[in-house]
Amino acid sequence: MAPSGLAILLGAGPATGAGIARTLAHPSHGNLAVALLARRPEPLHELAARLRAEAPGSVIEAFPSDTSPEQLAKAFEDIKAHESFAGLKLDVAIYSVKHSAKKPFLAETYGVFTRSLEGYVGGAFEFAQLAVRRFFADHGEVPLAEGGGKKGTLIFTGTLGALRCSAEFAAYGAGRSSVRQLAQSLAREMSAKGVQVVHAIANGRIADEDSEETRRGERIAAEAVGKTYLWLAGQEPTLWTHELDLRPACEKF
Repeated sequence: MAPSGLAILLGAGPATGAGIARTLAHPSHGNLAVALLARRPEPLHELAARLRAEAPGSVIEAFPSDTSPEQLAKAFEDIKAHESFAGLKLDVAIYSVKHSAKKPFLAETYGVFTRSLEGYVGGAFEFAQLAVRRFFADHGEVPLAEGGGKKGTLIFTGTLGALRCSAEFAAYGAGRSSVRQLAQSLAREMSAKGVQVVHAIANGRIADEDSEETRRGERIAAEAVGKTYLWLAGQEPTLWTHELDLRPACEKF
């Protein structure tokens, strides 16, 4: 069965990214062609090959990229030109980049602090801009009020650090909260134009496995995150979710 559309996932790691990609691509679930983006080429290509083997018939391709404007722009160009995605429109774009930093404040330096923000927040900005432009190029720019339809769903995977932060996590909290505000601003600007923007707060450890821990609600199953993202992507303009809290049943809050 041919894929119904295209999804782009930046931050394709072996846990969260793998589970999301498998669910999006599996013919019995999302049936989307998936472009995987991550910084390290070898593990990324190995992940793409493993996911294709686990879900026969799925279309999954790897595009090594970090969060810099130059590499992201090239990745989006390569995705558009790739034969596996010919004729497909972008329906879902997910920014799920790992971002963690812990250091006593007086041991922090201006350079490290600002590089953290540039890499994570700047990457979110660049990814979002490229994705929105592709949404409009693929689905048109007629706003909802003038009869246009949904153009796509842009999802940022965040954490509780976007809402509150612990001691020694200044750079982490600044980055996570900044991306949350970026998502909120984009939602207010883009919703009427047909682009759904979501900020998902993943609070708890995520594992790409079916284990006693995931079944007991002690960890988040990565495929469950993928199913949630598919549900979001399927929402119509009559009701859009902007922010939601993802946690396993036994997570304290």
